[in-house]
Amino acid sequence: MVLSQRQRDELNRAIADYFVSNGYLESLDVFKRESNLETSGFEPGGDKKFSGLLEKKWTSVIRLQKKVMELEAKLNEAEKEYMSGAPTREKRLPAEWIPRPPEKFTLRGHRAPINRVTFHPIYTILVTASEDATIRTWDFETGDHEKTLKGHTDSVQDVAFDAAGKLLASCSADMSIKLWDTNGYDCVKTLRGHDHNVCSVSFLPSGDYLVSSSRDKSIKMWEISTGYCVRTFTGHREWIRMVRPNPDGTLLGSCSNDFTVRIWATNSKDCRAELREHDHVVECIAWAPESANDAICEGPDSAKFSGPFLASGSRDKTIRIWDVGTSSCVVALIGHDNWVRGLVFHPSGKYLLSASDDKTLRIWELSSKRCLKVLEAHVHFCTSIDFHRIHPYVATGSVDQTVKVWECR
Repeated sequence: MVLSQRQRDELNRAIADYFVSNGYLESLDVFKRESNLETSGFEPGGDKKFSGLLEKKWTSVIRLQKKVMELEAKLNEAEKEYMSGAPTREKRLPAEWIPRPPEKFTLRGHRAPINRVTFHPIYTILVTASEDATIRTWDFETGDHEKTLKGHTDSVQDVAFDAAGKLLASCSADMSIKLWDTNGYDCVKTLRGHDHNVCSVSFLPSGDYLVSSSRDKSIKMWEISTGYCVRTFTGHREWIRMVRPNPDGTLLGSCSNDFTVRIWATNSKDCRAELREHDHVVECIAWAPESANDAICEGPDSAKFSGPFLASGSRDKTIRIWDVGTSSCVVALIGHDNWVRGLVFHPSGKYLLSASDDKTLRIWELSSKRCLKVLEAHVHFCTSIDFHRIHPYVATGSVDQTVKVWECR
């Protein structure tokens, strides 16, 4: 590198100032003679412009080098993502497809945080529930908003389709549950009976019954045809955040502000198990499909576990997978930096996906029990996640009032 005479002179003065400030006076005398500083009228400490200049330049260079290395690492990661992510490059089976950035669509329209996202079991429809008291339906292949459902008078906490996709259930902080006919999205029934915020709702696989959980510390089972509450489950000591039936509908899982997960027999009011290892509010649960059993059991202790398996996410920032058969924790997945708000299993059973208040979507490989990928999903807390059972799409909702649709490949 060639310096101009002025640059060379300024560098020499900065070096001389460094010698002075550190007491290297003999070296300064030699340097002044060899660099002709004596003839240019240099006086130690005479020009404040050069005071500490060499140290400042040096630390700036180190800082810039670090930044360059970080950017190079990000570029390498982006190149790797590009090479492996496109469908025509690495040939992966659909069972190994996972969501990859960037998002396909960002859906805007809600005027308050998103509480829940859920896919129609068959069609290309995504339904979102928000604190703005509305439910919106979208075509996730085009990103178009289709319909806004109004009827609740407070925050809509959860939405769920029945197995055939003919009915949509919603629940709200207005203490009601509504059933909507998906043919025209008219409200066909309103169910009342809870004494506080209803925060979770789910159909049993048969489609004849619906279960709901509430801040009133109870779980209720409703008969769809009559709208009557046929059973009430009590036992949790605090707000019940979520209730979900297992794939065959014989068991219910629930989680609560009392730090526990409970398992209930659907055909009675009996609590089969109380699972205690979380250190904070348990926000969400998800039953593992049978296809996930082998991956979950992989490891030295595989003989101990029988299943079925249930995953739970908590404000203690961990995800735990439980063997319901033995009431024991199989594994704790640690990596999120904030509350875990949503969980969903990959249809193939190979992965578990999680959404968190740390604004990320994480993909966990169940066989290795490790985090496979982290996606910076939203600019604010991620509150909900769902994976379509047929189409290769994942949706996430956030406090930033947006819903994002991610394509899997």
